[in-house]
Amino acid sequence: MSLYTDYLTEIETRKGEGLNPKPIDDGALVAELIEQIKDTGNEHRDASLNFFIYNTLPGTTSAAGVKAKFLKDIILGGATVAEISGEFAFELLSHMKGGPSVEVLLDLALGDDAAIAAQAAEVLKTQVFLYEADTDRLDAAYKAGNAVAKELLESYAKAEFFTKLPEVEEEIKVVTYIAGVGDISTDLLSPGAEAHSRADRELHGKCMITPEAQAEIQDLQKQHPDARVMLIAEKGTMGVGSSRMSGVNNVALWTGKKASPYVPFINIAPVVAGTNGISPIFLTTVGVTGGIGIDLDNWVKKLDADGNVVEDEDGEAVLEEAYSVATGTVLTINSKTKTLHDASGKELKSVAAAFTPQKMEFMKAGGSYAVVFGKKLQTFAAAALGQELKSAYAPSKEITAEGQGLTAVEKIFNRNALGVTPGATLLAGSDVRVQVNVVGSQDTTGPMTAQELEAMAATVISPSVDVGYQSGCHTASVWDKKAQANIPKLMQFMNDFGLITARDPKGKYHAMTDVIHKVLNDITVDDWDVIIGGDSHTRMSKGVAFGADSGTVALALATGEASMPVPESVKVTFKGQMAEHLDFRDVVHATQAQMLDQHGDNVFQGRVIEVHIGTLLADQAFTFTDWTAEMKAKASICISNDDTLIGSLELAKSRIQVMIDKGMDNEAQLLAGLIAKADKRIADIKSGANPALTPDDNAKYFAEVVVDLDAIDEPMIADPDVNNEDVSKRYTHDTIRPVSYYGGDKKVNLGFVGSCMVHKGDMKIVAQMLKNLEKSMGKVEFNAPLVVAAPTYNIIDELKEEGDWEILEKYSGFEFDDLFPKAEARTEYENIMYLERPGCNLCMGNQEKAAKGDTVLATSTRLFQGRVVGDLPEKKGESLLASTPVVVLSAILGRTPTMEEYKAAVEGIDLTKFAPPLAVPSTTNSAHF
Repeated sequence: MSLYTDYLTEIETRKGEGLNPKPIDDGALVAELIEQIKDTGNEHRDASLNFFIYNTLPGTTSAAGVKAKFLKDIILGGATVAEISGEFAFELLSHMKGGPSVEVLLDLALGDDAAIAAQAAEVLKTQVFLYEADTDRLDAAYKAGNAVAKELLESYAKAEFFTKLPEVEEEIKVVTYIAGVGDISTDLLSPGAEAHSRADRELHGKCMITPEAQAEIQDLQKQHPDARVMLIAEKGTMGVGSSRMSGVNNVALWTGKKASPYVPFINIAPVVAGTNGISPIFLTTVGVTGGIGIDLDNWVKKLDADGNVVEDEDGEAVLEEAYSVATGTVLTINSKTKTLHDASGKELKSVAAAFTPQKMEFMKAGGSYAVVFGKKLQTFAAAALGQELKSAYAPSKEITAEGQGLTAVEKIFNRNALGVTPGATLLAGSDVRVQVNVVGSQDTTGPMTAQELEAMAATVISPSVDVGYQSGCHTASVWDKKAQANIPKLMQFMNDFGLITARDPKGKYHAMTDVIHKVLNDITVDDWDVIIGGDSHTRMSKGVAFGADSGTVALALATGEASMPVPESVKVTFKGQMAEHLDFRDVVHATQAQMLDQHGDNVFQGRVIEVHIGTLLADQAFTFTDWTAEMKAKASICISNDDTLIGSLELAKSRIQVMIDKGMDNEAQLLAGLIAKADKRIADIKSGANPALTPDDNAKYFAEVVVDLDAIDEPMIADPDVNNEDVSKRYTHDTIRPVSYYGGDKKVNLGFVGSCMVHKGDMKIVAQMLKNLEKSMGKVEFNAPLVVAAPTYNIIDELKEEGDWEILEKYSGFEFDDLFPKAEARTEYENIMYLERPGCNLCMGNQEKAAKGDTVLATSTRLFQGRVVGDLPEKKGESLLASTPVVVLSAILGRTPTMEEYKAAVEGIDLTKFAPPLAVPSTTNSAHF
């Protein structure tokens, strides 16, 4: 058996699934293809030639390395292939996006054959993915007097790789397709249950929406061959929830343009839209592919004759249609006037926000990567030639105002900004390249991040990044064949790339399946840091963190920077006092409800929530920041007291030290460097040299929200409201209800305490409740299953030291065993408590779910349709979200509790409290005070 015959076997298997041959990334297989191509009588020659030309992945894959060397051999005359001329070989190299292909092109351009050097130079002038080794080589050749090197540098200094590209077409014709009514989660576009297939783009593409929807899109394309299909969230926001490059990849696969004729199943430039625009993370991902994201505003609030908003019987604003975007509607986008028009030419609205100079550059260049690398390459070339840089790109938008104070996020961006006008103080709306300090990759998007890194020819983490972390949390629940095939390969790649990895490819330390954002929260050791993570819940309680797609994560890992506008901020402060029987999670839910009461619309959407939560340590404050992803915020920032921040940093140091003690640090000693950085930050706070980050008193906010703690008297529940007559109001996080709404009789089929929304204190609350309920009830019996998943092993270790884990073990009917992890997903649950492996568990929905049609009460964040629980024909699944004590009590009762039952159950329990005026001593490792 050879690799080629194995490949043929795989091809036959894929045929049965309606799939084409899988793109090749293995250099050894490409070497076999080459041998068969050279043998003109080989029965597999034609197929091998086809695979070599059209089905080999570019970038830094081992396949690309072997392909590039053979093309070089053809160009130099060392090999002859009738179907691949020297000219065609250069064309193939031009589509291979850096790495081995650039190395080969430089070999040829700087070689002795003048004719070949000239051809190679012409191809190199179109390339942007050059790294330090490439530019150093070019610089050295120029200094040695090489004329071709000079010619290349002069071309790069003019950015001809960008300026000679075709301009964005003035008129873009689109035909609409309503993908759903209401908010569209990325789970619809790239379901979590299919996470294992994301690196196989063709296979994963089959899970987008439904097969019926895919057929309808294809029909529209046949009917309107001159138009691009625009995917729409009618009466909602497109792309809420997880930060999924795979979602945009799927949309592009079905509706976008082919990136290269020689690279299969990679499409770019999708057009997406929503009545309420595009989720911030999703919009960034659209930019990665050079796509277009439009805020339609096609449904508006109805006004009466006096200009007042008309409300329905529930007090909700009545909406009326400003213009139709029903499936099959033909519209035209004018990129010059930045306007949207109907088929008759009537202007419907401005779409200027979708066609900023920067976004148009992404469209022209085929995505944001090419722009980022292009800017760096032009800057290098100008410096190498000793010329003044005359940027070919639109100048960064710099907004300033004399005397205006700065919000917290404006301060962080100004501290970390790159390439801005010296001395300029930038305000919200400015476009900024910003230094990234911490980068996180998670395990279901990680394979795509690895692909993106290979595609952009990156081989090592940027030295300017303090630390990169690769998690194993999204595949923690079940160590099945899919995980066993994908995860070790991912961990090896990321470990080699320079990240701290949850699994040791060498097997020396225990596999850590800790939730990515909880780890990032621990390893962020400066409140001035910028963090990028491959998950929408990358929201830290220190610094400012942005959930990102796998491509943006790859770019941050490779370059140490990200590009984005400085976001606007909404200031959240608190007044009053928390009732003793409430948990801080109730405050989090109430913040959303009170914000909507105060402002009518969701002012958090697309903005940074600056929460003045000074007395809450990082673990507990994370509950608020984590939730801001569901509030549709772009990010969040915690404003902490000095002593509180010191306490959080000391806790972070202790947990980083545990990681070091377990052997997780790498040769570069990134983790040790974090402890040193934390020590310096603590010293600066104590000395007064740099106190905890605070905004200026005269900072300008988009809006302010004051949360009245006195107004919260009951536990609050976020309800997906699955039976709301208005489909657009289902599965949003805007329906917040008190527990009494359910009358103590809503059946609960399963409870879930876990995911990133719980901290050590939540696990202690579970233990305390079980002890107390046993005292009052005589015996604790579960009337519904209770799944408990701690977010990190550190927390479990601390619980074991303090005696709480022993209590949880006493009441559990199942406890995870890392020596024998589950190899199959659980399909049925008994009425017992399950102590599951640290990780995302049910919240992720990709490995285990509740039974279809169940009503789940959970501490997690996901109430989207089909995520935690699927539907039955006769009953929709419900994922209601509440505090830990409400979930535990509901699982024991098998229903939602009454207020009387709830108050009795939590009496004397040490719930997570929040008292704005109080300060936490720096020596405290728990915010239960």
